[in-house]
Amino acid sequence: MPSQVALHHNTEEVSWTHVRETIRMLFLAIAQIEIALRESDDSIDHLTEAFTSMVGSENEIAKSIDQISSEGDDQENCRKIKKNVEAVTEQMQSAIIAFQFYDKLTQRLAHVGSSMEEMSVLLDDEKRIGEAEEWLKLQAVIKSKYSMREEHELFNAVISGADIRDAIRQYNDMHQADAVEDIELF
Repeated sequence: MPSQVALHHNTEEVSWTHVRETIRMLFLAIAQIEIALRESDDSIDHLTEAFTSMVGSENEIAKSIDQISSEGDDQENCRKIKKNVEAVTEQMQSAIIAFQFYDKLTQRLAHVGSSMEEMSVLLDDEKRIGEAEEWLKLQAVIKSKYSMREEHELFNAVISGADIRDAIRQYNDMHQADAVEDIELF
């Protein structure tokens, strides 16, 4: 009988260590996500401002070219300049779209970090960890932080029991065409 008590005690200790180590790994992942987001946000903000400013400058150049060409001065050069300005504008708009996708990425990663942190708190509370109601509350808190429709849909699919690969495939099928429509050009 004493060996069973010792075995039971050791099993609890291993379980507790497993939970503690899981929490530490979740915190490490959260820290890595937050640092990566913070470091990249500064660069992206600077680039976004630069591209937005360039679009404004391009508009002014285009207006000036229209004025010059309407007065009849050097129409061929004006046409070439205007063609190049339009090409630059197209490239800037493409870059702005990429930044908007990046913004969605950072939102998602921020939500992942927040969700992992919330889950870690629950895992660390021995009184709450085994309570189904606490897990339902956690799910509600996580879902309430989502700001994009796609996140809600993916959440619902996974929480409903969908296989992760099937949920991702379903997401990709539903939103591949939507991705370009959601972009706002300046």
